[in-house]
Amino acid sequence: MDFKRFPSPDDLLVLLTVARLGRFTAVANALETTHTTVSRRILALDKQLGGRTLERTPQGWELTELGRAAVAAAEGIETSLSSLAAGVEQRMDPVSGMVRVSASDGFGALVATPALVKLQRKHPMLRVELLSATRRLSRNRSGVDLEVVAGSVDAGRAEVIFLSDYTLRLYAGTGYAQARGLPQTEEELKEHRFISYVESTLQVAELAQQHHRLTSEPAEFQATSVFAQIEAVRANAGIAMLPAFMADRQEGLVRVLPGEVSQTVQFWAAARPESLRSPAVQAVVAAFLQESRRRQAQLVPA
Repeated sequence: MDFKRFPSPDDLLVLLTVARLGRFTAVANALETTHTTVSRRILALDKQLGGRTLERTPQGWELTELGRAAVAAAEGIETSLSSLAAGVEQRMDPVSGMVRVSASDGFGALVATPALVKLQRKHPMLRVELLSATRRLSRNRSGVDLEVVAGSVDAGRAEVIFLSDYTLRLYAGTGYAQARGLPQTEEELKEHRFISYVESTLQVAELAQQHHRLTSEPAEFQATSVFAQIEAVRANAGIAMLPAFMADRQEGLVRVLPGEVSQTVQFWAAARPESLRSPAVQAVVAAFLQESRRRQAQLVPA
């Protein structure tokens, strides 16, 4: 058999990683190599197959028809190698390797982190990277295997999985309430200082719309991190619309207009089909679903 006419398995596995992550820089980090090496391997694979496996789009690298066929072969190689490694170790655990996840501060810290730690106890060969990002679903290839986003989603080529609703409510610090008093109506909210996200960076439409419904003025204190917003409320800087599952666990906060002002937003998990075929990514999604169900009383309190 003339093996020279076959594409390199290494090159096919590099293509598979590009299909999952979408960016050469992310692939280089995942494979502990360089951007140049990734590019060189893809060019070598294209030459061997007699056509292009990838095409550049505004959203990042996408597979051509030839590329999709090559990725199917690469997935077979990955499965075979995983089985071989499992046989050598006398156990089979497909939930292994690196999974990169991006999620908002709150979900990442209080839902994703405990879920991932529990998952790693069951699957010690699983490694994770968790990046903080409060944004809508990226239509560009983001360099992660899985995104957890808040609000409405425009999926494009991604597949989305509903994780949970979560509730936002108004809060103030006890010192602020004692010094300024609390508003008794929505109209009186306009007389108070507000804490919110940095408007120029906020990508979740539902969060921006709620702030503008409550007040037409920019917030006096703006922060990209919801943890910073919570600390500002605790320091009596003003009133903020905060996730209840984060704020209710804090000391020194009081509800503002309870029963009158609240908002429900959704958490979604999103990934490309190539990523969702990975047993490790599937396990992470399942862990997030399980942890979200376990924390329903906190995410959507009565």
